[in-house]
Amino acid sequence: MKALLIGGTGTISTAIVNSLAQNPLWEVWLLNRGTRKDIVPENIQQITADIHNEEDVAQKLQSLTFDTVCEFIAFKQEDVERDYRLFNGKTRQYIFISSASAYHKPAAAYRITEGTTLANPHWQYSRDKIACEEYLMKKYREEGFPITIVRPSHTYCERSIPVGIHGHNGSYQVLKRMMEGKPVLIPGDGSSLWTLTFNSDFATGYIGLMANRHAIGEAFHITSDETLTWNQIYKTIADALGVELNAYHVASDFLAEVGKQYDLEGALIGDKSVSVVFDNSKLKHAVPTMNTKICFHQGVRIALDYILSHEECQKEDPEFDAWCDRVIAALEEAKQKI
Repeated sequence: MKALLIGGTGTISTAIVNSLAQNPLWEVWLLNRGTRKDIVPENIQQITADIHNEEDVAQKLQSLTFDTVCEFIAFKQEDVERDYRLFNGKTRQYIFISSASAYHKPAAAYRITEGTTLANPHWQYSRDKIACEEYLMKKYREEGFPITIVRPSHTYCERSIPVGIHGHNGSYQVLKRMMEGKPVLIPGDGSSLWTLTFNSDFATGYIGLMANRHAIGEAFHITSDETLTWNQIYKTIADALGVELNAYHVASDFLAEVGKQYDLEGALIGDKSVSVVFDNSKLKHAVPTMNTKICFHQGVRIALDYILSHEECQKEDPEFDAWCDRVIAALEEAKQKI
């Protein structure tokens, strides 16, 4: 079987590529700009192109057909419209990466299934993903374009620790605050439920959907079955670092208002501050081998071992650090005035 992955070097797709590279059933091709060739396994075929250059890509794919095309870097409807033009008639399956943030906010119930309504008034990113889904489903219903939709939630890898809020340089500054004993901002009271999935576990579910007849015309979320509160998540990180957690809880609405530069309305009100528990029974019915092997207390240690031994992952963010200090100072001052 032959698969084309568009992108293929991100948090989610890297784990999929690495797993497929060890699977003799798959011949794997990557289409990307070739800027991270050093992390691509040697037995992967590489097509160097910018997917946004449709004419060039069409020419390079002219003689090729695929069993599965896996799209990881489509974010707007025009992206999937382009892919439809490129791959209609050239693949038996087109898998689109959407987002679990597309589910209704706030949800009518905390337990999420694939049938949960899609609606997110707080985050344009999510609304764009919904528009992509609706376009693709229309093409499937009206023309039989063989789509599968995958909705990841919070998937992480060894290069980054998942946290509730961070600055533009990622989560390392939050780890640094922990190691320095500084207060760490936790949205709300920290009791809302969240789900974290290690990328190699995500890859198991995703690959099980590739060339899977039961997946055509269907949507699936792929997540761990483990659910933690944000307090538990931060405490687990602190334990792995060997430090005491100095938690500072701040209302999500307040953070969204004062953290517009970090798009916290979308990231918090439209996503992380809402309790979610995912029902994975549909995925497990389609992919009986699906199970998650890496619990968060294990995954966080894998990530910390990597991050603390690779300087390129230690991206400090003094701007975000100062913003955290200002938020805390402002709230402490308000307490004294009441």
